[in-house]
Amino acid sequence: MNISKDEQRVLHALAQGGCIRFDRAPNGRVTDVLCYTRDGHVLSNCTLDIFARLRRKRLIRSQASAPYRITQTGLRTVRAQLDNR
Repeated sequence: MNISKDEQRVLHALAQGGCIRFDRAPNGRVTDVLCYTRDGHVLSNCTLDIFARLRRKRLIRSQASAPYRITQTGLRTVRAQLDNR
């Protein structure tokens, strides 16, 4: 499955234990998303567009209105990233 670099970064953060918190409008649509790493930092390149693409591909999901987490399909899709420090 082809995924962009930004999608890859978000999936990698989620695979390490991060989550995506969201706000909903009164009509039920997601209006704002924030991707948190496992350390509690906010990942700045997680936009509503990237969130929608990951959800459409079923790489992330939410259960019982909990924050979005990576699925098994998402874990298989994510590639290892080198640590550039």
